Amino acid sequence: LIGKWGQLTPSGDPSDWGFDHELYYKGSGMYWNSARVKTMTEDGKVRGDPDTYVIDGKTIPVKDSEYIPDLMHKDAIAWIEARKGTPFFLYYSMSHVHGEILPTPDSAPAPAGETASTRLARHYTDNINYMDKLVGKLVAELERLKLRDNTVIVFMGDNGSTKSAAVDATIGGRRIEGEKGSMKEGGGLVPFFATWPGVTPAGKVNANVSDASDLLPTFAEIAGAPMPTGRVIDGRSLVSQLKGDTKSPRTWAFCQLSNNYYVREAGWKLDQSGTLYDMKDAPFKEVAVAADAKDEAAVAARARLAAALTGLNPGAG
Repeated sequence: LIGKWGQLTPSGDPSDWGFDHELYYKGSGMYWNSARVKTMTEDGKVRGDPDTYVIDGKTIPVKDSEYIPDLMHKDAIAWIEARKGTPFFLYYSMSHVHGEILPTPDSAPAPAGETASTRLARHYTDNINYMDKLVGKLVAELERLKLRDNTVIVFMGDNGSTKSAAVDATIGGRRIEGEKGSMKEGGGLVPFFATWPGVTPAGKVNANVSDASDLLPTFAEIAGAPMPTGRVIDGRSLVSQLKGDTKSPRTWAFCQLSNNYYVREAGWKLDQSGTLYDMKDAPFKEVAVAADAKDEAAVAARARLAAALTGLNPGAG
């Protein structure tokens, strides 16, 4: 595990969850140490703890000249190179374009008279570009090590854009409805790319639904590892779809945030309150369907999705 590690921190380090190497930090978008961050924020305040990172249980201070994503990249390449003769799995948890939105090493000095909003927009773009640069450098290293043709790469977001940045979350220039923290499409709909040379067709879009629980069985099937027995596994392997199959082993996906949740088909969504949404215009519009609607398609969708929620039983935790 290399990168951000936060949600599971109270339950231990990555090593407690099966990773045999770790480099992690807890500062989200704060990639410089406090001394540098204070000169970069409007109010001179530091939010989070950007002064240290951890490698295999050892806490290391971040030097004034160091940028954590560069440290992550260097460690990732060294780890891959040391294991290039054996199968490996790397969870590379980047968090560029996550507040605070601070300058990158490639950011130009602020021009005279630049406003705070203009500077934020410029640094937002700089963060996207730097993340793109690091992904490109990673792929280039895999090619240099002659590993690219035998490596599956999955790139996935973890949530939608938040607050003011959500207005820029567009597809074809149209704003996605909702944002991070909401149960609309703008909260849970994320980019998901997969590339597997010689296996995954290039330039294709798969319209099927999936959710993050599908990652475990997917990686297990690729690795030839057996799935745990004696327990319910919610995920469904995406391997057949990565190979170009348009059929999906699942018809719905599940999303939950705190006590709010929904189950989602391509055309319909049912949430914890029992509200059914017509999703034919999603992700730009979600239309609530009247509870007493007699439309046959809506009635059938409600029954299907209600059965899925009954099986999941999220109300019981």
